[in-house]
This record gives sequence, C-alpha cells and structure tokens, in this order.
Amino acid sequence: MHLTPTHATRFATATLAHLGREYPYKMDLVLTGPEDARPPREHHPIFHGSFDWHSCVHGWWQILRLARRFPDLPVAAEIRARADEMLVPEKVAGERAFLDRPYSAAFERPYGWAWLLALHDEAERHDAPWSAALEPLALAFAARFHAFLPKLTYPLRVGTHFNIAFALLLARHWAETRDPALVTLIDSRANEWFGADRDCQAWEPGGDEFLSSALTEAHLMAVLLGGDFTRWFDVFLPRAAQEQPATLFTPATVSDRSDGKIAHLDGLGLSRAWNWRAIAAALGPAHPAAPVAEAAAQRHLAAALPHVTGDYMGEHWLASFALLALDGL
Repeated sequence: MHLTPTHATRFATATLAHLGREYPYKMDLVLTGPEDARPPREHHPIFHGSFDWHSCVHGWWQILRLARRFPDLPVAAEIRARADEMLVPEKVAGERAFLDRPYSAAFERPYGWAWLLALHDEAERHDAPWSAALEPLALAFAARFHAFLPKLTYPLRVGTHFNIAFALLLARHWAETRDPALVTLIDSRANEWFGADRDCQAWEPGGDEFLSSALTEAHLMAVLLGGDFTRWFDVFLPRAAQEQPATLFTPATVSDRSDGKIAHLDGLGLSRAWNWRAIAAALGPAHPAAPVAEAAAQRHLAAALPHVTGDYMGEHWLASFALLALDGL
C-alpha cells in the first residue's frame, strides 16, 4: 500500500479544515498572572489550530509534504496560499517569543520540538520563503535538544509524546545536513540508552499509546547503526521471525474513537506500520524477519487507515502518521 493522489486529497482536505479551527484547543501554558489568560491565537500566531500546538505543527508538515508530492492537485494551490499567509517572519517571531516565557523550558518537550524540525526540513524543500521564516524557531528547538539530551539520564520509553526515540528520529533527520554536532550527540545518547538492550519483552500497548516503545527504538537504531543493525536487532527481538512477542504483530483494539486517549491506538497502528517498514528495509530481503515485518506493517496499516478521518479526536492528527506509514519521513 503506497501513497496515492486519493490519499493526498483526503488527508490534505481534512487537515486544512482543522489547521485553522481554534476550538477546542488544549493549551500547554503555565499562567503567571491573569494577563496570560488569552485566546490561543494570541499566544501562538501560527499553531493555534488542530486541537493542540504539536498537532498543528505536524499538520503543517503533512500538507507541505503532500503539496510537494502532488503539486498538480487542486488542493496543493490552497496549501501554498495558506502557507504564504501563515509561515511569515512576524508570525514566527510570535511563536519564538513564547519560548522565552517563564516556565517554558519543557514546552512541547521533546515531541513538539522534533515535529517543528521536521516541518522546517520539509519547508526547505520548497521554492518558497517558508523555511527562512521558520529557521529561528527551528534553531531554538535544536538548541534545546543540545541542552536537554546531556542531562537526560534515563531514556523516555513510553509510547506517548514523551518517547525519546521518536523525537530523536525526527531531530536527527533534520540535523544530518545542518547540525553535525547534534547528530553526534543523538548517536552517542541513543547508543548509551539502547545499544545493550536484549530480548525485548514488548509489554505494549498501553491503553493510550500511539508509539511502540520497542519498534520506535529499533527504527532509531536502524538509522544509527546502518550495516551493524542486523546484529543488534537479532538480540533485541531474537524471535521476530516467529512473530514473537506477539504484541508487536497484532493491531490494537480501539474501543472508542471519540475518546481522545483511546483514539491514540489508531496512531499506534500507523506508527507501527512506519516502523516495521523501515525495519524490514534495514534488515534486507534475505533476513528471515524481513517478510514478517513487512506483513505486520501492512496488517497495521489496513487496520488503522480507514479511521484517519471520521471523529475529530483522531482527525486532528492521524493523517500525519498515515503519511509517515505510506511515504516515510
């Protein structure tokens, strides 16, 4: 299953509708006084839609990617016009100023940081001024990674926004051509945290997780280790060719898609599909786990893709993960 113009139109149409939808909105804000109780757009001139800041950021990543991949679709012209209006220096300055507020050091750490870097990377692939406008914000978040990673003693293995392996995947992709020191730092910390992991039990999913702790870690190590990945994988998931642990190969049951936390499990299916595809490619076709991994990717994708739209609790974010699953980073 691959990205098609039909997928692109469906995803982009839904995302354009919620990027500017201001309410409901979940603020990440510490009030320092009554003057801080202002509407979201006054705090976030660009990222005040899509229910929360990070979903708005990766919604922008998604529509820019779709406009680049399918530039002749009618919706692509609307995307470019919206970007010309919103991704401008004065609005970026407002977003950047938010980072200087008291108690903002952990704002969107690390998930939103990583998605902003992914957005900047995508914007740079367009013949437009959007990347230059976003650069001060991207550099600010890169600086936060530089400051944060050395003091993070223990890895964040949870399957939600705090997962460190997912953030490092996106941040490293951005840094490869821009910040070699950050690449070195990411590789060093990832090897310290994950390099000696053995026989993963994969106690997942948790009831509200949208990332696989095990597979996101393996995906990151595939990027870091290159030709040495197979040796690491064979001791990390030694029974993968036998589809064990079974939890990693079985799509999650989603009991209520109107519940924002339970709806996370559709995202788990999509992110696992992305992970399994990357892992299969890194292992190579001769590895016995590769066809099993690819089959698991297709199984998870088939279970989750029909539910990308339909309820706002999933619709405001799931298309970005569907795009990862279908088209990669």
